[in-house]
Amino acid sequence: MTPMIPAHVPDEPPLTYDDSFDIPVLFRNGPANKPKKQWRTTEHKPWSATDGFPKAAGWYAPTTTWREIIKAATEVGRDITPHLQNQPRYAHGELVARVAPLYAYLGAHLFEHQPAVPGAMNRRLTLNPVYAHGTERTAKNAAAYRLGMTMTEWACRSLLGLGQTEHLELGGPVPALSTTFKDPKRKLPDLWGRHETEKAYWLIEAKGGTCGVGTLRKGWAQLEAGSKILGSYAHRTVLVGAAVRPGDDLFLTIDHALHPGQPPLPPAGSDPVGEAAAGGGNLEDHIGENDDALIGAARAQMLVYQALRSAPPSQLRTVPVPANRASRHRRPGLTTPLEDDDLTIGLRAEARGAAPHVEPHTLRAGIRTMGLDDFLTCRIPNTEIHLGMSRKLFAACARLHEEDLAIARRTPGLRAEDQLALDQRLSEDAQDEQRLTQRRIFHEQQEEARPRLRSLLRGAYERGATSDWSDLLRRPEEPELDLSGDEGLLEAATPETYLAVSRYDLPPTHA
Repeated sequence: MTPMIPAHVPDEPPLTYDDSFDIPVLFRNGPANKPKKQWRTTEHKPWSATDGFPKAAGWYAPTTTWREIIKAATEVGRDITPHLQNQPRYAHGELVARVAPLYAYLGAHLFEHQPAVPGAMNRRLTLNPVYAHGTERTAKNAAAYRLGMTMTEWACRSLLGLGQTEHLELGGPVPALSTTFKDPKRKLPDLWGRHETEKAYWLIEAKGGTCGVGTLRKGWAQLEAGSKILGSYAHRTVLVGAAVRPGDDLFLTIDHALHPGQPPLPPAGSDPVGEAAAGGGNLEDHIGENDDALIGAARAQMLVYQALRSAPPSQLRTVPVPANRASRHRRPGLTTPLEDDDLTIGLRAEARGAAPHVEPHTLRAGIRTMGLDDFLTCRIPNTEIHLGMSRKLFAACARLHEEDLAIARRTPGLRAEDQLALDQRLSEDAQDEQRLTQRRIFHEQQEEARPRLRSLLRGAYERGATSDWSDLLRRPEEPELDLSGDEGLLEAATPETYLAVSRYDLPPTHA
């Protein structure tokens, strides 16, 4: 019998997201016993954004936003191609699956213990009573996986400056070693990435839930197995444990080790100019000068692209953001909040002032002369999040989607009729193994196409700047240009993407 939530637990409204949160983080040199309440009682060092690991081990309390956490949740995970090539509307469901456990099970509370960190928000995330008292073990395990992957992505990318992460199961960072990384008999870590500041690969294992020392040691063993394969290449092994129990704060343990060696290889077939830019940090910061960064950014946003291109017209809108990409530079974290951005506030106010006096089509063209661009967005159904992107990145994603479709259609084993035949005669375990093989084949075909993709995506990206949204969407009508400055949304942007969350309740769908 499932126990009721105890009567002493207050019946509180859902978590609101109009505040930032402090995430206690413990940096260590290897797995150890779980700290005993130290995330509440130990003095934490102030965090300064360094795009890398702090020099000193110990406790820190960096501050982040819910938007930053949601961005990590939507971008970490397996590449959705080729599975959603023919059913792009299911991209909405995939996005819901990635964020729903966070909304369902996380709450927040004020941090009233001392000593507090100077400049901290003194507000922390925790598990809510729904998780603590009414959730089955299997559901808790699923939520722990999603929490672990999300907070690992947040820590590595937003906190420590890692480049885009990829699943190690597709072959790893060094093509010559891909066969070894694909060996199903080896228990290897989850992710890898390239950290340009360190000039090293990162091998990353994510854990979530209670994260006892036994779980962490298993993760460390997985990292050591991956480290042996990389051998002489410079790399860092990173084990992130997103530890949380009912009644406690969410905190991270980050156990890591640096292995010196040869510098990482440049992307396959890349030009010498801009190689460094393609490898680390936020890929969008380097799109203008590096074709491999453009390919990487387009791949990273394919899930959002699929959601946008398949959304009903009534759910699409465009929102104005400053056209100067440098104004959305990378601050601590990957996104720039817009509610306190004076440039955004001023330019939007100018556009609203002009709106009553001009036709909608003229206004859309006119905001460009004011220094604004309009990003396409939609609210993801059954969530409190809005996702979007620039017309230039959307155009690049559309071109990449066409090329991916061509790969799926011409490659035996990836065609829809081949998949149906396999599903009808294979066991569930055999289907999982076959689908992993398909992902690997698809990834290899994508990499073989990279030299040709550079010019194709660059051309699409540049043409997108002067394209109407109706042309890019292949629909007769333009999406509504929203100048309302909805106070119910907390907005954030990167050079090419947009993300907003509702402060409180689900906002109405825009007609």
